[in-house]
Amino acid sequence: MKKIAPFFLTGLLSAGLALGLFNLMDKPSYGDHQTEPQMVLTNYSPIEPSMASALPIGAPDLVKASNSSKMAVVYIESTLSTPSNYFGRSRAQASTGSGVIISENGYIATNHHVIEGGSEISVLMEDGREFEAKVIGSDPSTDLALLKVDAKGLPHLSFGDSDSVQVGEWVLAIGNPFRLYSTVTAGIVSAKSRNINILDNSAIEAFIQTDAAVNPGNSGGALVNTRGQLVGVNTAIMTTSGMYEGFSFAVPSNLVKKVLEDIREFGSIRRGWLGVVIRPIDATSAKKAGLDEISGVLIEEVNVSSAADQAGLKAGDVIINIDGQKIMTSPDFMSKIGQHRPGDILNFQYIRDGKRKDTIVKLSDSRVATLGNQITTDVNPDEILTDIGINIRNLNAGEKERLPKEGVIVNTIEPGSKTSRANMEEKFIITRINGESIKNTDELKTALKHAGTGLYLQGYYEDYPGDYAYTLALK
Repeated sequence: MKKIAPFFLTGLLSAGLALGLFNLMDKPSYGDHQTEPQMVLTNYSPIEPSMASALPIGAPDLVKASNSSKMAVVYIESTLSTPSNYFGRSRAQASTGSGVIISENGYIATNHHVIEGGSEISVLMEDGREFEAKVIGSDPSTDLALLKVDAKGLPHLSFGDSDSVQVGEWVLAIGNPFRLYSTVTAGIVSAKSRNINILDNSAIEAFIQTDAAVNPGNSGGALVNTRGQLVGVNTAIMTTSGMYEGFSFAVPSNLVKKVLEDIREFGSIRRGWLGVVIRPIDATSAKKAGLDEISGVLIEEVNVSSAADQAGLKAGDVIINIDGQKIMTSPDFMSKIGQHRPGDILNFQYIRDGKRKDTIVKLSDSRVATLGNQITTDVNPDEILTDIGINIRNLNAGEKERLPKEGVIVNTIEPGSKTSRANMEEKFIITRINGESIKNTDELKTALKHAGTGLYLQGYYEDYPGDYAYTLALK
């Protein structure tokens, strides 16, 4: 035993020493004790980070947007009757989805495919109330439908401006996937004006793509921004499994608003017609047109006596801008035209022979050709300003000297007016109307004379960085 003891002691000390060294080597390091390692891509030189260019830390208040929105999203069950079987009995099948209440008196937006073929449509609200719904009308080309329930004082969502939605902006998808009522998921806008070829050939596809989780049952539900405004109606997912795989698509709210207003007012869609055949710009056509980037649409053919023909557009022209909004792709172009009715007046900017040109187009009815190019300009600008609820003035001498760009300042905004509902604030400085540059109130009123049925106001605020834009509908 005495002979073994030294070896045992030596082994014990060796094990203790090894264990101590292991613990010393494995000891966690802390950021305030040593410099963090720098990782640099091997094919680039290290670049010092600039805190000035970093975005402020913080997250949007999704709780407030969720709480203000989910009460206006409903569960929809559409019952479809199938033909009688051999025993003379018919079977009832149910299609389920979601809908968005868009008025306090019971108008509901949803997808056409949610209610297609349904003989009985039930609507279940978040608070447990249930209603039978009537189909006012639907439009397969945009996959939208308008329902009506007999109720008053309902919670509802206001429309946001989908043209102003930015890639990277936070959004919420609210609906009823797998009959899980009032489910809220969050994500960002991944892309705009997506064409996924899910509708028929005459359809308008300019979807907002998000990574908010959407599954079967979400169709017809709301896509809302962080202010709780409706910016889209969730419609489709791209999947190989039939379930959510990272991408979802929503019809933009500006198109939703126009289509549903048409259905409510006229019983069918009134779509303005330009009368051209277009194709996307590629690198070759962009170089030929003298463009610095691959954007816009190329006119391949102009129909005789069409709105485009009367406005002087020709085959080979490249349309790059409509009403001050840049046209990047064919879906951009189709969405912009699809938001307007016959008789609406649009400002086009295009490239011909390497030169930028402008023209005014009066859209015609899709069923008839344009009979003339007489664009009415007898609209009273003061009536338009009263209609949208703003009072304007020229910049004073001090403001002209202090501010970076000339324009017209919005002095006051009427509470509850169209401008107020668009979230414009007083002291907004208008620099462009429907793509037309303005520097004073006289130029602004001249631009209003051919504004058509909508205004796209661009400008800036003295106290806030960046440019802002607002879309307003006119009478």
